[in-house]
Amino acid sequence: MGETAGYFVVRQKAVPEVLLKVVEAKRLLESEKVMTIQEAVDRVGISRSSFYKYKDDIFQFHDSSQGTTLTLTFQMDDEPGLLSDVLKIIADFGANILTIHQSIPIGGIASLSLSVQVLPTTGDISKMLDAMEKQKGVHYVKIIAKE
Repeated sequence: MGETAGYFVVRQKAVPEVLLKVVEAKRLLESEKVMTIQEAVDRVGISRSSFYKYKDDIFQFHDSSQGTTLTLTFQMDDEPGLLSDVLKIIADFGANILTIHQSIPIGGIASLSLSVQVLPTTGDISKMLDAMEKQKGVHYVKIIAKE
């Protein structure tokens, strides 16, 4: 299988621990809580070689998605106020809703797609998606496009 420059979106629980520690070490360096790479890797418990091996290939989703448009699809129960609750989550994270498309509910389930603009001031996108998915009555949330 040839090497490609593709990207994947995976949940944090599916990412190997060493990669999460590389992200944490980078965060420590960027926030200037530590001043050297050695201090950062010592604090998170990885080797310098692991840090250098992965540092350019792993980064938080939010960092790479600022200023972009995400298209989300999800299904939810057809209940008064539920869409409003989901839209409030997006607003609370500081993202901008560009479009909303909702089908006529079938069997009490509505299918929707949203286009959401991620701004430099938007909070952590993965936490936003998690909060939406945990909302009572929401069946699933998926990213179908990133522009």
